[in-house]
Amino acid sequence: MAVRLPTRKAQAKVRLRTHDPSKSMAGIGCPVALTAEIIGNKWTPLIVRDLAAGHRRFSELERSLAGVSPKTLSERLKRLEEAGVVDRACFAEVPPRVEYSLTAKGFDLLPVIESMRAFGARWLGSDLPCEPDEDD
Repeated sequence: MAVRLPTRKAQAKVRLRTHDPSKSMAGIGCPVALTAEIIGNKWTPLIVRDLAAGHRRFSELERSLAGVSPKTLSERLKRLEEAGVVDRACFAEVPPRVEYSLTAKGFDLLPVIESMRAFGARWLGSDLPCEPDEDD
């Protein structure tokens, strides 16, 4: 039985459906828009905050980010890795071990995350601690 591969035209349609640059803020070119493109969704700033403490395994991040689905966490980590914000290290062990950490670019985002924390504390009335659980 022959396997039929998609044509180049069909592959291009799939690429357009998955990422449409015209709907991206990155096309604007403004540094704020470009930064928002990286950290502008619900879980990403929290992932960066949690990785500020050092290397974390997927399960540790999942526990500290109560409510995030594994699929969403995986997608966010992949996007951060593609953006050069997060480094993914794989270790040849049984079972396999994967650790995530911030790159220099990721550490440069920490003042932005801290500003978000300060804004929330001052203007949104949230005095809750903003650190990941120490038990992880």
